[in-house]
Amino acid sequence: MSHDSASRVEYLTIQPVPESQRTGKVRHLFSFWFTVQIIPLAVVTGLLGPTIYKLDVTSTIIAIVLGSVVGAVFMALHSVQGSGLGVPQMIQARAQFGMYGSLLVIVVVILAYVGWIVSLMILAQQTLVAVFPSLNSVVALAVSTALTLVTVVVGYQLILRLNRVMVWLSGLALLFTLGYTAIAAAHGGIGGGVGGAFNWTGFLGMASVAGIWQLSYAPYVSDYSRYLPSSTTPRSAFWFTYFGTLLGAAGAMIVGALLVAGLGADAQLASLSRIMPGPLFVFVMLVFFFGAIDAGVINMYGSSLCTLTCIQAFKLKWSPKSSARNITATAIAVVVFVAAVGFSDDFLVQYSNFISILIYLLIPWSIVNLIDYYVVKKGHYDPASFSDPKSGYGAFNVPAVLSYFLGFVVQIPFMSTAFYQGAIAGRIGGIDTAWIVGTIATFFIYLGLIKLWRVRGAEQMQPALAAESAR
Repeated sequence: MSHDSASRVEYLTIQPVPESQRTGKVRHLFSFWFTVQIIPLAVVTGLLGPTIYKLDVTSTIIAIVLGSVVGAVFMALHSVQGSGLGVPQMIQARAQFGMYGSLLVIVVVILAYVGWIVSLMILAQQTLVAVFPSLNSVVALAVSTALTLVTVVVGYQLILRLNRVMVWLSGLALLFTLGYTAIAAAHGGIGGGVGGAFNWTGFLGMASVAGIWQLSYAPYVSDYSRYLPSSTTPRSAFWFTYFGTLLGAAGAMIVGALLVAGLGADAQLASLSRIMPGPLFVFVMLVFFFGAIDAGVINMYGSSLCTLTCIQAFKLKWSPKSSARNITATAIAVVVFVAAVGFSDDFLVQYSNFISILIYLLIPWSIVNLIDYYVVKKGHYDPASFSDPKSGYGAFNVPAVLSYFLGFVVQIPFMSTAFYQGAIAGRIGGIDTAWIVGTIATFFIYLGLIKLWRVRGAEQMQPALAAESAR
């Protein structure tokens, strides 16, 4: 894609980005990931500490920060891969799982994408109606979905440039919101009665939620660093991504915790109208509205690329261009709109449980990816072979596929959701530690299987080498 105009439609989709077009600046990763996190869904997540986990506000804030600090490490490590390889994250998955083995993960990712978009569009709709109460809710949803789709159609450069503008507005809105909610919380008894008191079950639960929030970006974070020059240092890509996502997500979640402390357990983002001057409330709500659109954009963009990746696995000579991405994005937008119209507010609660299951499925993928990239292959891949099942990456990488399944299975006893609680989770007060267990287990399982597979391969090669030498 030419970088001289944000108005031109991006023509690349899942192809490697040529070096001549990789002209972005690494510092823009900060503005991108900070802005994407200033969304109503992050505020709703912060509400969980005082309301669901029965924590006091101080404990909630510490848990949010702790979980975000840890989870953002994984997220930023994936971001580094984009500038190194110049391809979308799920195309790179072919190098770890094989051409067809990667489809197992990609389908899960697409489901997660679509669900997130539905949630984000519902919240964008609610935020817009809070600013314009006379606006019909279906019209507000249509506006939200249409804005998301139009931005996806134009593509990467428009997405990035909008975020470079929005970062300043998002920063101001976050500071104002934190200030007003902190004052309200202080008057309401911060650290005390509204939310409850410190308890290990709630503290670890809230920290896990914050960590999983960061991990959920892993399947597409490198999609937005792939236009950076290959000379971009891994350290700079890591830290600009890390601090952007950490400060944005933790700040928005803390707003949710403070809202409960100041305005009660039934508080929501629209409740800011009770503590803010009217014009400032409108400004803040519009920033959060565009934040929800922004987050919807990256999910719709990513789900479109993932869908093309699935199709291209069976049409190896096909090189999808912008028209294919935009037709796919339009189809996804229609599905999202219909689903959002058909579900009530309860959908957000129910879908959060569904997302938990999808996250359990994404954790082993993330660990396999990181171990393969940083430990096994040390970043040395051949992007030209990502679309060739007969190349060195093959159709299936058995150690990776096995590690993926085993990494999910070992989490089951540690899971804790509204519709399922594992045996071990039940014995420790319902604390969900599945993602921690899955991370550690998958790490050792994959390294062990890789070593075993290499030994087996060497043993199978010996008779053939002996027969060859005997000729």
